[in-house]
Amino acid sequence: MTISPDTVRTYLLDLQLRIVAALEQVDGKQFITDQWERPHGAGPIAGGGISRILEEGNVLERGGIGFSHVSGTSLPPTAAANRPEIAGRSWEAMGVSLVMHPRNPYAPTSHMNVRFFTATKEGEEPVWWFGGGMDLTPYYGFEEDVKHFHQACRDALAPFGSDLHPRFKKWCDEYFYLKHRKEPRGVGGIFFDDFHELGFEQSFAMIKSVGDHFIDAYVPLLQRRKDMPYGERERDFQAYRRGRYVEFNLVFDRGTLFGLQSGGRTESILMSMPPVVKWRYDWAPEPGTPEAKLYTDFLPLREWV
Repeated sequence: MTISPDTVRTYLLDLQLRIVAALEQVDGKQFITDQWERPHGAGPIAGGGISRILEEGNVLERGGIGFSHVSGTSLPPTAAANRPEIAGRSWEAMGVSLVMHPRNPYAPTSHMNVRFFTATKEGEEPVWWFGGGMDLTPYYGFEEDVKHFHQACRDALAPFGSDLHPRFKKWCDEYFYLKHRKEPRGVGGIFFDDFHELGFEQSFAMIKSVGDHFIDAYVPLLQRRKDMPYGERERDFQAYRRGRYVEFNLVFDRGTLFGLQSGGRTESILMSMPPVVKWRYDWAPEPGTPEAKLYTDFLPLREWV
């Protein structure tokens, strides 16, 4: 088995470009490109990446698609906590991570991430794994949208074993959960980490299938909802629910914590933050309203496909 970080890197850069092109077609505006580098000696983490950002677009209020490839000689606590065998090893991590925050409250937010990690030590076998997934966060739910998204997630994993989708859906439901609120962040999708059980070639093929299915999973929903009429009430609820997104990313998200603890690039790490957010004290929607339907019909865990 040959582990090939260069092959993974080539795929990830191409995936980033393909997703940018698909979203530019929907929005009509172009993403700006911010290429960055952290040289050795600038801190505990070195490497670079390419952040592609669209702000104040026609459809996307904020969208970010980041590629990063970084390395270091010691691991932050979040990385080594679950895998003590990688302590004391040099490491490199690369991935594509994106979050789309549409302006229209009827269009859902979505997140996708695919990544590769390897830790090496002279004279020993490398320790490596893939991680990633995608999930959907609607503010006003549409059953056909959620089913479409979950079907695309299942289709991405189907060639690699019938057990993967139920496992990764459950993992997603449990991971994107705000423990202090006792509620899910959204309607889920798939999530996995530390994945290497199929060997490098097939594990890599699986991660490529996940990445490649994102456009089919999300872009049709954006096209379907981007022109729906809305008012200040819907925008206000969208901003309130975006607060949950911020809470999760800053308190629980492993990628955010890994980046910040390892001295990563703050602008790229916090690219996922929504541009307009509100919090209220002890607020709940009136029963029977469209806002209440999110809580009663969509956030409770269920099998969508």
